[in-house]
Amino acid sequence: MVLASFSAANPLKVYILAGQSNMEGHAKLSSFDHIGMDPKTAPILKEMRGASGEPVELEDVWITYRTGKEEDQPGIGKLTSGFGARRVSTEDGGKIGPEFTFGIYTRKLANEPILIIKTAWGGKSINTDFRPPSAGSYEFNKKQLETFKKQGKDIAKMKAERNAEVGRYFRMMMEHVRSVLADPGKIHPGYNAKDGYELGGFVWFQGWNDMVDSGTYPDRGKKGGYDQYSEVMAHFIRDVRSELNSPNLPFVIGVMGAGGPTDLYGPRQQRYKNTHQYFRDSMAAPASLPEFRENVTAVLTEKYWDPELDAVDQKRGELRSKEKELKESGLSKKEISEQLKSIEDKLFTARDRELLKGITNADYHYKGSAKIMAQIGKAFAEALEGLKK
Repeated sequence: MVLASFSAANPLKVYILAGQSNMEGHAKLSSFDHIGMDPKTAPILKEMRGASGEPVELEDVWITYRTGKEEDQPGIGKLTSGFGARRVSTEDGGKIGPEFTFGIYTRKLANEPILIIKTAWGGKSINTDFRPPSAGSYEFNKKQLETFKKQGKDIAKMKAERNAEVGRYFRMMMEHVRSVLADPGKIHPGYNAKDGYELGGFVWFQGWNDMVDSGTYPDRGKKGGYDQYSEVMAHFIRDVRSELNSPNLPFVIGVMGAGGPTDLYGPRQQRYKNTHQYFRDSMAAPASLPEFRENVTAVLTEKYWDPELDAVDQKRGELRSKEKELKESGLSKKEISEQLKSIEDKLFTARDRELLKGITNADYHYKGSAKIMAQIGKAFAEALEGLKK
């Protein structure tokens, strides 16, 4: 389906999306149907699909996507599905991230031509990889230095190696943004130099690598253990705005929420509860700073976690455990197959089997659920619109 273009002459609205693997997006297209199984999200699926069921293609929303290897050329095209995680920037990966519904709903809200500049690389931290210039060099803490000393490491060499990586992805991100803004018409055919462009906002969705980094955050299990993340995030916002000469650029922080609200964590998640919550609090904290209160907001992505998917995923885990036990029992392949079939029939309802199609990746990638990712992208669009108002 191709959506009709707008005719009004307005500055091209430009939005920047950046982060790590969840900004890349690991929701396979095969998980789309699950969105329609919930009456609350079924309307979102209608926006994502055309009359014949194919993903929509937006005529007036174009995207340029920088990911993959440093030497890769960026992917470019009308916004549709397939701009999620990619091994190569220019090749459709068969997945979506937040960009798909972000573009759909931003277009509806802004009612103007849109250009999305997306830069995302999986497995990256803000303490090193995306570290902004004003945050300075990476400094090993006392605990790290003591450990290196015990291990007989060359500390000077380690400092040099770490700082050689500092800010590499921040620079790559900004280089791509600047190259696009130098001539938006190379990306968006509807761009008119006379009307120019306007920066509509920046969305940051990252965090996992910092959250699990016990070296950089040795007190991460304690309140305040991630304060350094908040400090560097504030520098990041300032530096992005400075480099783009946009001091009040609306900024959304997508707060890591894989696993859902921590107060709903089950027994198997309890050992992570404090760490996850402290990290989320630190991610959201910059939005409360006086200098950012008018133009920075935090979106709690935990709100879009799907407990029903969690429940069926646990059943699948039970089945796998039973399979392992049976394989170690000495039974024949036929006997194992028969018993597994019996267990599976008792465990899964017809709805469960449909729900399983909605899971295409791991928990830290929001289960590769298009339902979760679509809601997050929509929430980012609405958050930026709220800041503008």
